[in-house]
Amino acid sequence: MANAILEIRHVSYAIGGRPILRDVSLSVAEGETVVLLGRSGSGKTTLLKTVNRLVEPTAGEIRFEGKPAAEWDPIRLRRRMGYVIQDAGLFPHWTVEANVGVVPRLENRSPHDVAERVDVLLGMVGLDPAEFRGRYPRQLSGGQRQRVGIARALAADPPLLLLDEPFAALDPITRFDLQRQFLELRRSMRKAALFVTHDVREALMMASRVALLNEGALELLLTPEEFRLAGSPEARAFLAGIQENGRPDGI
Repeated sequence: MANAILEIRHVSYAIGGRPILRDVSLSVAEGETVVLLGRSGSGKTTLLKTVNRLVEPTAGEIRFEGKPAAEWDPIRLRRRMGYVIQDAGLFPHWTVEANVGVVPRLENRSPHDVAERVDVLLGMVGLDPAEFRGRYPRQLSGGQRQRVGIARALAADPPLLLLDEPFAALDPITRFDLQRQFLELRRSMRKAALFVTHDVREALMMASRVALLNEGALELLLTPEEFRLAGSPEARAFLAGIQENGRPDGI
């Protein structure tokens, strides 16, 4: 893909001779969300971690912004990628302001610029800066912590977001609200994203393209519309969960 932010080229990974990833290739373009969908143990999170070099591939290559990931300084690489995990992974003894502003501070931005950036991002994720910037993670609900986590991931304006089941632990109403908000942020900020989930409803809602992983291999890479019509047994197994009386439930 000519405008790809991220290219995963024939990536494999094994532990003690046991294959976890098998010859996976895909790319992510500006403004696109590729959702990694699969069962537990299918290799989704491992593939995500190869992108920011938390895991080094056994074979193949990751390219980010046109440069092999292996040639990037790992710290610099990770600062160019926003990372969101379940329950946000916030530093518990830091305020919301300190958590959101951590990467801009590490990039030596001025205190004024960091504070201004924090306030803008908190507003974008639906949190009033005056009310929330001085709070600690323990004083937030699960949904509020995830909003702070998304704001932190966006703080240094990275071209790529990595999201590892970021909404899985939330109640259904909060989850749906954050999913819609993420879609709006993606449209307005034109961020590329690699998004891990085992929830086919979430995949079809969030994805520009769905990458179905099965036992470490990329089985399908399709738009949501194409995925709904896919005939592979693994795709049909996921789709069966969103059907009632043989008819789609309206996703």
